[in-house]
Amino acid sequence: MTWDEYYPRPQLKRNSFLPLNSGWTLNGRIIRLPWPPQAPLSAYGDVGDELRYETAFTLPEGFLPGGCRLILHFGAVDQVAEVFVNGISVVKHEGGYLPFSADVTDVLREGENALVVEAVDALSTDYPYGKQTKNPHGMWYTPVSGIWQPVWMEAVPADRAIDGLKITPDLTGATVEVATDAEEITLAVPEAGITLVTGDKRVRVDLPEPHLWTPDDPYLYRFTVATDTDRVESYFALRTVSTAEINGHTRLLLNGEPVFLHGVLDQGYFKDGLFLPASPEEYERDVLRMKELGCNTLRKHIKIEPEAFYYACDRLGMLVLQDMVNSGKYHYFRDTIMPYFGFKHRTDTHRPNTAKRKAFFEQHVRDTQIHLYNHPCVVGYTIFNEGWGQYDSDRIYRDCKGFDPSRFYIATSGWFARKESDAESEHVYYRNEVLRSTRPGKFLFLSECGGFTRHTGAPLGHKIYGYGAVDSEEALMAKLRALYDEMVLPSIPNGLCGCIYTQLSDVEGEINGLYTYDRAVRKVPVEPMLAIRADIDKALAAETAGVGAP
Repeated sequence: MTWDEYYPRPQLKRNSFLPLNSGWTLNGRIIRLPWPPQAPLSAYGDVGDELRYETAFTLPEGFLPGGCRLILHFGAVDQVAEVFVNGISVVKHEGGYLPFSADVTDVLREGENALVVEAVDALSTDYPYGKQTKNPHGMWYTPVSGIWQPVWMEAVPADRAIDGLKITPDLTGATVEVATDAEEITLAVPEAGITLVTGDKRVRVDLPEPHLWTPDDPYLYRFTVATDTDRVESYFALRTVSTAEINGHTRLLLNGEPVFLHGVLDQGYFKDGLFLPASPEEYERDVLRMKELGCNTLRKHIKIEPEAFYYACDRLGMLVLQDMVNSGKYHYFRDTIMPYFGFKHRTDTHRPNTAKRKAFFEQHVRDTQIHLYNHPCVVGYTIFNEGWGQYDSDRIYRDCKGFDPSRFYIATSGWFARKESDAESEHVYYRNEVLRSTRPGKFLFLSECGGFTRHTGAPLGHKIYGYGAVDSEEALMAKLRALYDEMVLPSIPNGLCGCIYTQLSDVEGEINGLYTYDRAVRKVPVEPMLAIRADIDKALAAETAGVGAP
């Protein structure tokens, strides 16, 4: 399936869909969208800070019926963008990771319409920028600029349209809040035989025989919402995330039952497309690759993906720990070297930050929560990682938890912890050590570890980076087995609730992936990895015997 064939918003799906990824130029040269210009798939190459995209479109006959508005959508444009249709500005947007749209009905012409996107990407640290750098090296990668997700259009009723859904599940059903000015809505869950016609915009759906969502059984309930002018398709899943004290330790629960987050760091980079794979199906393949190795969790590291990724996790059963995208300056000595030598405790109130950066970061955090709220796969968030851009973490934790208490929040991943967080997060590289909880009421989580490098011989073009080298599959598997035998498994009786290994795939010169950058080579065998998962499940069961959903 191509990006042109894929509907980019699976939780609010209409029949109306017109992709606009073809026929673009960037600064006067042809570019292939939706990939960023730096990606090989774009067939473009290097680009400066200022980008001018141009194309033209003609609406197919009948695409915009009378009484409808035409909405233009952008999946993401990095970092600052202004969009013009027929020379008229229709929307301005800041930040390179979240979708935005504009109603362009009133500026349309008969026949061909000119579409221009002017973007500026100077990698300003006032905006979230993640692992991007103009000087790729080590754990810093090739930047992406401008448009890097699909561009598309839809026709939406001018009156009584369904503008959005907010879905809050529990173990017996879900509450669906419908944003619309219609006086009456119809919500139907065909497989459950439920049809509700109501004037209430907050609809409770109770299921007589609830089928819960888990990684092993990722059951989705498909449903529709309709007004007299509009109809959308969506889905929900029944799952809850909570904690409980069990045998003297705070444990993480999924659907009221103890769960161990056995996962990998997933940076979301692809050799041919950088921030965006060749097709949306590649997200499914990554999920299945990790499930094949026994993983149930992906830590989406400092990047927000197209909804295709989260939809794949929803459908295939993969828990997601979503990082907020860091902004602000990163200081290698202060934020990495000093903590390795034990300097892990410092305040986060004195660090210099511009007012613009702080305001934008906090708005981006809230917008991320809103954007991903309906995805059952997203069970938790990381707010700050290893001190990068960290400030006022207790207050921001409270803001996040207050807005969406249905997930857990790691306020500070790795070190520089303050008072408030749902988890006690540790990063451990270059050694194995038995972990013990020191913060009552917070679950213990090893949120980064491992990172062993194995070069398979493929050309890199970058200096090798990682956390300890091996030269064969057998040697890598031995290091992995020792990590779990000497650190992870002995820590489970002390309350350890999860472990994130670095990482899913190589990224440029950082060759510590379980797969190569192009995903052509799996670096570890399946059976020993499944044996590790079985040992984790056995250890967790021994510590939580008899505990289950009420």
